[in-house]
Amino acid sequence: MNIEAFFKITYGLYIISAKANEKSNGYVANTVFQVTAEPPQIAISCNKDNLTCELIEQSEYFSISILKQSAKAETIGLFGYQSGKDTDKFQQIEYGTSLSGTPVVTEDSIAWFDCKVAQKVDVGTHIIFIGEIIENKLLDEEADPLTYAYYREVKKGVAPKNAPTYIDKSKIKVKEESSAPSSSQKYKCLACGYIYDPEEGDEENGIPPGTSFEDLPDDWTCPTCGSPKSMFDPI
Repeated sequence: MNIEAFFKITYGLYIISAKANEKSNGYVANTVFQVTAEPPQIAISCNKDNLTCELIEQSEYFSISILKQSAKAETIGLFGYQSGKDTDKFQQIEYGTSLSGTPVVTEDSIAWFDCKVAQKVDVGTHIIFIGEIIENKLLDEEADPLTYAYYREVKKGVAPKNAPTYIDKSKIKVKEESSAPSSSQKYKCLACGYIYDPEEGDEENGIPPGTSFEDLPDDWTCPTCGSPKSMFDPI
């Protein structure tokens, strides 16, 4: 199977949000598509391990925020690579509340939709929720939407592990390095773009200057978005 062929399928990037029993959460998704015009319905694919999936099943509502091309790395990192089980994401982002009481991310967004679940389909690791649109709003008429292709090719990001399009990096062809990385080799977070520079270290998190990337603790995470070491590539 040719993995590269999957990258030719086009997607956008969105934030799916939900709320139930006073708990709110959201995640970055690239599988969102309109399925009918009358009534207007949108489908999403949500990993069963996502807290948001649980909240959608409990509340039967979800919102979709369309990210703009200029969306900040911190926004993508917060909703794409941090777990809502450990942090309240909505304390760190601008958002509103829809008619259904569902949180709606407005920061870095072009438009949003509020949906009531009409159907759901179990597809193994994911559940496809089909929602009827009950409210929507256009926030920015001029901005371009962020596509998955732009995210991969320009922002150099990859899909999070729970995404329907996630592919193990070890399966992607890479050019062989002519030599092993040096102790001064810099590494870039594929989620948010943060650069780890060994000369600077990460003193705020107890990593002194002069610490090579290879010598970082296995549980060290990106200071910006919380992604693990496995999400870093040498630059």
